[in-house]
Amino acid sequence: MGQDVRSPQGPRCIALVGPFQSGKTTLLEAILARTGAIKNAGSVDAGTSVGDATPEARHHKMGVGLSAATTTFMGDNYTFIDCPGSVEFAHDMRAALPAVDAAVVVCEADEKKLPQLQIILRELEDLGIPRFLFLNKIDRANKRIRETLATLQPASRVPLVLRQIPIWNGDLIEGFVDLALERAFVYREHKPSEVIALEGGNLDREKEARFSMLEKLADHDDALMEQLLEDIQPPRDAVFDDLARELREGLICPVLLGAAARENGVLRLMKALRHEAPGVAETAKRLGASSQKDALAYVFKTVHLQHGGKLSLVRLLAGHLDDGATLQSSSGEAGRVSGILAVNGAHDTKRPSAEAGDTVALGKLDAIKTGDTLSGGKTAPSALVQIAPAPPVLAMSLSATDRKDDVKLGQALLRLNEEDPSLTMIQNPRTHDIVLWGQGEMHLRVALERLRDRFGVNVKSQPPAIGYQETIRKSITQRGRHKKQSGGHGQFGDVVLEIKPMPRGTGFEFHETVVGGAVPRNYIGAVEEGVVDGLAKGPLGFPVIDVQVTLTDGSYHSVDSSDLAFRTAARIGMSEGLPQCQPVLLEPIHMVEIVCPSDATAKINAILSARRGQILGFDTREGWPGWDCVRATMPEAEIGDLIVELRSATAGAGSFTRQFDRMAEVTGRAADQIIAAHRVAA
Repeated sequence: MGQDVRSPQGPRCIALVGPFQSGKTTLLEAILARTGAIKNAGSVDAGTSVGDATPEARHHKMGVGLSAATTTFMGDNYTFIDCPGSVEFAHDMRAALPAVDAAVVVCEADEKKLPQLQIILRELEDLGIPRFLFLNKIDRANKRIRETLATLQPASRVPLVLRQIPIWNGDLIEGFVDLALERAFVYREHKPSEVIALEGGNLDREKEARFSMLEKLADHDDALMEQLLEDIQPPRDAVFDDLARELREGLICPVLLGAAARENGVLRLMKALRHEAPGVAETAKRLGASSQKDALAYVFKTVHLQHGGKLSLVRLLAGHLDDGATLQSSSGEAGRVSGILAVNGAHDTKRPSAEAGDTVALGKLDAIKTGDTLSGGKTAPSALVQIAPAPPVLAMSLSATDRKDDVKLGQALLRLNEEDPSLTMIQNPRTHDIVLWGQGEMHLRVALERLRDRFGVNVKSQPPAIGYQETIRKSITQRGRHKKQSGGHGQFGDVVLEIKPMPRGTGFEFHETVVGGAVPRNYIGAVEEGVVDGLAKGPLGFPVIDVQVTLTDGSYHSVDSSDLAFRTAARIGMSEGLPQCQPVLLEPIHMVEIVCPSDATAKINAILSARRGQILGFDTREGWPGWDCVRATMPEAEIGDLIVELRSATAGAGSFTRQFDRMAEVTGRAADQIIAAHRVAA
């Protein structure tokens, strides 16, 4: 407790996180303006902010990727990482969080955003990252602070501890009382707050609120508990020590007040970060990094500039790094640094070296990717962090508008995936289109904008093809005969095929029971190939599955028979036989698991039922009070844009996972419509 927690701890890295539109970028502007990094705070609406500076972010007026900016405060360097609030762009936040010393969770007194707040706090809690809650837009507050705290507390697994209480003037908040300092301040717009006398009703409220804060701190400090029981005022330094220690140990989450748009509460937040947030040595220890002299860095973001090549944004966790140094990667690659840049929004400046704690961009590390751990030593370091993207929830099928851009599209998608590993690309083997998977509608829209604007590739997009198939219900025996004479050697193949349905999920089997050499052994392989050819597209227009085909008889010609002739004969036999086997359409059914706030469960059940979902049941989500987990089976065709409706019903917080379960028959009008649409598309 006697340790001076306010000593300089090297350059800090602080994440700004919080629900969508809670004011993170506005807070970053206010911090940069109040610390002198910029002359005046910019605005998201006016497109003048340091954060959210990409064309896509400007266009949509929202964060679609992280921004980093560096400033100094009271002689210390701070890099702030402004993380997107939308769950669709959360991978950027997840990749950056391990490298930060602390997080400022920007939120407002809005019950609708509570589930989003809970998701973010859970990430921080699970990673063991110290966190402050910055209650923004306090100038619009219409509730008492205790009511607001009671509303927000369910989102946090540790106590939310008020560090300040507001000073009210009628229905307006005009300032605050700092409970640790025991001082009162009145807000001044775009200026430092002014100290005023703490007296009257404000003094009474301060004493009550301070005692409540000390009680929560005393839960983890026996000496403080004794002082409170004996009605002894604890020393102010001891209170600050407790606040810092319990923050760092993840025992409390301090709550500060402010209005970022007016720059109110910003300096008090900066002082709390300076005095109480840990430094890079503790962050490296949290990540399990062994102490070493060599440079050790973590890559939290990759960016491809239109004209400047590849940049790797890193936090240097230990050691010293010079421009031109060779770094070993945990993925087994190595690279030579070509340029060290200080990060400050879209304006990066070169620097000759970096020290432990610095957050910088490294140029031209072409083989290095997001999530890698880098070392200046002779051997590859162990990976400090493993960040797996969330399972994708929405897909679109892409093709280049101009076919000559196919190669360019492939290269651009690889770069997009390097920048954002939560985008996934797969090649559809049937349609040969590229299917791009992402985290939601806006996520995919921004990906298309980047393809067009940054990589110069125009694409056509459409919903991906559904994996319809078909099978048969009836057995038949069918002859397939191919005879062609065109001078010289002709072509002759003759087969008798027995075509039978098989149980669902058993696939395809080929047998032969030919006797007496009716079909020579050397042609039987060609017959099987022809059968497979015939199953590729059945009478309804889709691949045929769960079929057994047996070659029972046939005939051949000693001169005119060949592999090609028998393959063709088998294909003819299948194409003539399958329509007689009562073909039936099959659609893929997936097992879907939805997580959502409990108050939205009834809406989710209605959405599932409207999409031909079979609800199997729901339960409370383990370890998540106030959340449910709904399980259902649903046709793939109905899952397409499910996430859009799901997010709308859950204020952006709900999500789902899916897994293929089985193929099921579709009959009647639904089958007719699917078959007709497929024929039109073909």
